[in-house]
Amino acid sequence: MTAPGTAPAPPPAKNRAGRWIEEWDPEDEAFWNATGEKVARRNLLFSVLSEHIGFSIWTMWSVLVLFMGPEYGLTPADKFLLTSMVTLVGAVVRVPYTFAVAVFGGRNWTIVSAGLLLVPTVAAFAVMKPGTSFETFLLVGLIAGIGGGNFASSMTNINAFFPLRRKGWALGLNAGGGNIGVPVIQLIALAVIGASGGPRVLLGIYIPLIVLTAVLAALYMDNLASVKNDTGAAKDAARDAHTWIMSFLYIGTFGSFIGYAFAFGQVLQVQFGRTPLQAAYLTFIGPLLGSLIRPVGGWLADKYGGARITLYNYVGMAAATGVLVFASMQKSLGLFVAVFVVLFVLSGLGNGSTYKMIPGIFQAKALARGLRGEEAAAYGRRLSGASMGLIGAVGALGGVGINLAFRQSFLSYGSGTGAFVAFLAFYGLCFAVTWAVYLRRPAGRVTATGSASETKPQLSYAEV
Repeated sequence: MTAPGTAPAPPPAKNRAGRWIEEWDPEDEAFWNATGEKVARRNLLFSVLSEHIGFSIWTMWSVLVLFMGPEYGLTPADKFLLTSMVTLVGAVVRVPYTFAVAVFGGRNWTIVSAGLLLVPTVAAFAVMKPGTSFETFLLVGLIAGIGGGNFASSMTNINAFFPLRRKGWALGLNAGGGNIGVPVIQLIALAVIGASGGPRVLLGIYIPLIVLTAVLAALYMDNLASVKNDTGAAKDAARDAHTWIMSFLYIGTFGSFIGYAFAFGQVLQVQFGRTPLQAAYLTFIGPLLGSLIRPVGGWLADKYGGARITLYNYVGMAAATGVLVFASMQKSLGLFVAVFVVLFVLSGLGNGSTYKMIPGIFQAKALARGLRGEEAAAYGRRLSGASMGLIGAVGALGGVGINLAFRQSFLSYGSGTGAFVAFLAFYGLCFAVTWAVYLRRPAGRVTATGSASETKPQLSYAEV
């Protein structure tokens, strides 16, 4: 730990290739004010760029399906299945991407993960034409799922750069800047469709952007030597009850965001008869606002407590979903779109507040174990960083569930109403879990060990 009153610049290691920082203590205010904040913000900027492009490539099939008219021979059920499988791969790869940061270094893995985005983009460029089989589209779509992994590695990396008091803002900005890749690719698709361009034009725009992102990461990002490969942290995080509780809550926030981002355009086409251009005019608004609001969710959580913001947010999501059920049954396009946008905003707000809770929970557990100062901060960073990959992966599976729910609802009822009823019930359950675990203070609750106990010291998570 840096001695009080000193703030040496972080020197790169001489025995490793690439830009490695050997000493990093963001909790030391002297170090942070003198050198740490500048380095952390620079890495945050280029982390946001890489995650942004990753999200765009992951969700590109949400707009590519809008180009796929009758000549492609795909049914609405085929398209929902396609986007579900893309979401599934994006969720699964988040686990290895999280631990890749510790194996290769945050900068090094950002270069690799950005470069890998060329594979699904070039493959989609090659097959995107009428006459291609559904199986081929499905295979190429599965490859695009690797873009979802960039979120996990980016969040794990940035979590290590910032002090606890700034994590809500930093993680919210990092994730929000990445999430905004969803509306950006939808806006670009809108421009391409409006100009009577084809899907290959859209894909051709992103190929040079991917190369630029990898080059900038190589030039301006750093690796932290303190973030070492720690399989023990992964095991400890997997054994902790809070990892899975937060995974469940993240299904309700991020799972909603990414699931609706993939499905919104298709719902407008199938249920309300919108053309691809008409759908594209509307689909970007919700993801855009939901991405922009995510840092606000983190900031509010820093100020008022993540658990409180998350709880109230689920109340809003349930209310908005109830109105969506009404709008869907009345076939009111205006009300449907307006409330769907509100639901996007709330999902983004909840994304920020839930991710702020994660480091706060493990910091509270460190204090309960008697740890203090940098030792407590290191413990919190270790487990929160390891848990983020698992939480992000499980949360993204909510996007799979949403697309499959819409698919089944349209097959069974001819509309999305049945799916919205299911989502309403789920948000109610998320509200109950948030209140019971993180805001209620009964005698028997989850303790620092992650197990229910009447006798072990109780932790208060109301401020996390």
